[in-house]
Amino acid sequence: MDFGTLAVICLIGILGPLLATPQRWHLPVLLGELVAGIALGQTGFRQLHPTNPTFTFLADVGFALVMFVAGSHVPVRDPALRPALRVGILRALGIGAVAVGLGLLVAHAFGNGHAELYAVLMASSSAALILPIVDSLGLGGPSVLALLPQIALADAACIVALPLAIDPHHAGRAALGALAVLASAAVLFVVLREFERRGLRHRMHELSEERSFALELRINLLILFALAALAVRTHVSIMLAGFSFGLAVAGVGEPRRLAKQLFALTEGFLGPLFFVWLGASLNLRELGSHPSEIGLGVTLGVGAIVAHSVMRLVGQPLPLGMLAAAQLGVPVAAATLGTQLHLLKPGEPSALILGALVTIGVASVAGALAAKAGLTKPAAATPPTAPPTLPPTLPPTVPPTAPAS
Repeated sequence: MDFGTLAVICLIGILGPLLATPQRWHLPVLLGELVAGIALGQTGFRQLHPTNPTFTFLADVGFALVMFVAGSHVPVRDPALRPALRVGILRALGIGAVAVGLGLLVAHAFGNGHAELYAVLMASSSAALILPIVDSLGLGGPSVLALLPQIALADAACIVALPLAIDPHHAGRAALGALAVLASAAVLFVVLREFERRGLRHRMHELSEERSFALELRINLLILFALAALAVRTHVSIMLAGFSFGLAVAGVGEPRRLAKQLFALTEGFLGPLFFVWLGASLNLRELGSHPSEIGLGVTLGVGAIVAHSVMRLVGQPLPLGMLAAAQLGVPVAAATLGTQLHLLKPGEPSALILGALVTIGVASVAGALAAKAGLTKPAAATPPTAPPTLPPTLPPTVPPTAPAS
């Protein structure tokens, strides 16, 4: 990877904002980045090489930052989140139960023994895809608030459950790794809250702003990358490290200056690079050699949408249910792991990716429908305009009284 390739990645990263500019379309920014990556990656012209170590490492950094920013945007200090948390957890469990039944049906229909794998895929939600869509479209309100814990739980649970479904021999190791990352994030929350309570963070903020040290950004990046290193060492997704640390920062309260710095770093460079790499890493050419797997991919995508849309029966708006079905990280991991362990037949890894792309396409439409349906953040109230101040009225001038004669 050289500077020319980096310039091309930055150039095609601009496609996302260009497609998202017309407000009537309500398209998420990441859609253009994914499409450009697919067109120039393994599926298309093969000009971008996602196996390049430098490209892959930068994409991992971008993934960690995307998930950190997503976690830091969850309003964990909002009192309304507590009832939303209960609703989100119950819905995630309900989706999991529906996905188990659908997994059994799909495995029976296509004559293989991968019911557990298919259930995990159809139950999963990709926080890395959905939360940027929610932010870019300005979605909000009680229904969206209940969606956040649902997505977070489904994503984390399916990442932990994937080894059990496809590689049960290493499931215990992955579970212990996930517990280690979550416990570390909990300790960090306690430490950060104590720093905030004692005013140490505020003093550091003033020093950093006065001397232009960017200390908060440096320290948060240090902690984020240390957690990501722990996740890699314990064979856990970087997603869990970034998202859990973002929740910890949100629980304490993210400084506004830090939020702006992270937004510039993530949305301006490393976030688009990650989504371009993600699109470039997808290889759909195999489906041409195994056309029978196209049906499996479409069935998995539709099954995921059905499993999440069932929550309409318990009050979740249908567009949000369809949006929650978006998945990519878990199918990509399943395809990679299944290929390495020789557990999937030829063409089946590409079918898993095709199913994910079906959910992404539907989720993009669902996000637009949610925005059009008014499931957005309420506009900030405009302070009443004070009436114009009139100059004080001067009393009429009284002519001086003539002296008595």
